[in-house]
Amino acid sequence: MSWLFGVKSNATPQIPDDFQAGPPGAHGGQPQQPGGAPQQEAVGNKMAYSFDSTALERAAKAARDLERFPNAKEALELSRMQEVTRQKEVEMDTKKLEAQLANMKSEHIRVAEEERRKTLGEESRHAKSRADYQDQLARKRQEDELALKARMQEESLRKQEESIKKQEQLRKQTIEHELALKHKYELEKIDAETKARAKAARENRDVNLEQMKLHEEENRKTVIEKIKTSGELIGTGLNQFLNDKTKIASAVGGLTALAIGWYTAKRGTGVAARYIEARLGKPSLVRETSRLTPLEIAKHPIRTVQLLTRKTKDPLQGVVLAPALEKRLRDIAITTSNTRRNNGLFRNVMFYGPPGTGKTLFAKSLAQHSGLDYAILTGGDIAPLGRDGVSAIHKVFDWASKSRKGLIVFIDEADAFLQKRSKEGMSEDTRAALNAFLFRTGEQSRKFMLVVASNQPEQFDWAVNDRLDQLVEFALPGVEERERILLQYFNEHIVTPALSKSRTQRLKLADFDWTGKMTKIAKTTKGMSGRELSKLVIGWQASAYASETGILTEEIIDRNTADAMVQHEHKMEWLEREQLMARNQETKFGTGLKRETAV
Repeated sequence: MSWLFGVKSNATPQIPDDFQAGPPGAHGGQPQQPGGAPQQEAVGNKMAYSFDSTALERAAKAARDLERFPNAKEALELSRMQEVTRQKEVEMDTKKLEAQLANMKSEHIRVAEEERRKTLGEESRHAKSRADYQDQLARKRQEDELALKARMQEESLRKQEESIKKQEQLRKQTIEHELALKHKYELEKIDAETKARAKAARENRDVNLEQMKLHEEENRKTVIEKIKTSGELIGTGLNQFLNDKTKIASAVGGLTALAIGWYTAKRGTGVAARYIEARLGKPSLVRETSRLTPLEIAKHPIRTVQLLTRKTKDPLQGVVLAPALEKRLRDIAITTSNTRRNNGLFRNVMFYGPPGTGKTLFAKSLAQHSGLDYAILTGGDIAPLGRDGVSAIHKVFDWASKSRKGLIVFIDEADAFLQKRSKEGMSEDTRAALNAFLFRTGEQSRKFMLVVASNQPEQFDWAVNDRLDQLVEFALPGVEERERILLQYFNEHIVTPALSKSRTQRLKLADFDWTGKMTKIAKTTKGMSGRELSKLVIGWQASAYASETGILTEEIIDRNTADAMVQHEHKMEWLEREQLMARNQETKFGTGLKRETAV
């Protein structure tokens, strides 16, 4: 409505003084208006509000014209509302400017706080640097003080050691001086005593000679009288003995009886000793036996009771072998048991194959199943006996022949002395022991069964092979056998101790599928024997015991298995190298024999 009354209003809002001033650096001083300087703005305001009469006249005329129109009130109201709307828009613009000013103030405060924070950070960093430097200086001073103290202590110790050395040297010199004086006094004393004795001996020389002559004369007379008296007594007794025929016969009979008694006692003692050794003891070659003797019963009563109360078990219990080999060994066990029951002739058997495949284990189990006793010998024990090896072998077989239940004589590593007699380097003692063995095993026996085991059966003498009725090869276990062996030993050495309620048992088993783990390991342990697999599982147990927690994990199993496979490969390399050298030597020896034969 301002245009009705000739008043020109300036729609441009007035900017507050604080915005014109503004923060330092925000706008760079007062804002520049389009008109130029502030003075020009004041002049423009005065001109805008000057009175214009023509406009008032036009307004009066317009008011009269509006009064004649029927919608005059609505037009006035519309004009008033438009004016209010313009004022509201101006107020909104003013509030926006105020909000911008508030934001600018908050930004200014934030910038100031950021600068203050940076300043504080720099001050703290400098303070920390100063503290670190002071700490370094303090540490250096402390180290210098410690070094100085150490040097002072070393100097003090050195002085003390020098003082002790000087005192020890003085004490040693004093002792040496005392000993020298004592030795000098003793020499002077001995010299004086010697001179005194020599002087007394010279002065009493005639008296001493007279006494010695009288003493020797008395001894000579006494000896002559003893000889005369003894000769007279012996001559009288011999004369009476020769003149009396009854005494002569009695003397001859007594001497004869004494000689016969001495000879009988000597021979009877040897026979009794051999009988007692055969009945009550075991030969020295026997390493282990289940045969009960009075001497063993007296030494080990508990073990004797256990052997007497043991039950007959499956011969293959605890022995994991291939199915075909198990069937053949079971047939041998049944045949041996029936032979003992029917008092038949035992058949001799040879087990051959790599070490650790269950030969000794099955021999013990075979004896328990068949009701026989067993005796374990080692071929390496015979060679060191030398000439006594022959008698030792005879003692073993004499002792075996006295068994009432029957005996399985198991010779482990038999190729150590049952080698070919034509082999170069074989001693005469070993050859004699082999001949004694062949003599005692030339016929089948009802008292003992011979079982020999060897890793190299090709080295046996042909006569030894002729005395063996059955040859059984124990091969290395396959994948299925290795899995069964691993599961058996894992259950025995790890699962059972881990599940036991013993307070002293600290072995624990981690949560993993150990059955599947054994299957995987069985596939990776190709070429390992049953003994090596047993040692592998025992190695897992030892590693678990050595750990801090005592828990057997998959990582421990994998690590130990990898190490065991590396060691197994090294052993196989050594074995191949040794076999190659042995073949080369045999080739050289065979070539030498051919040359000698040709010559």
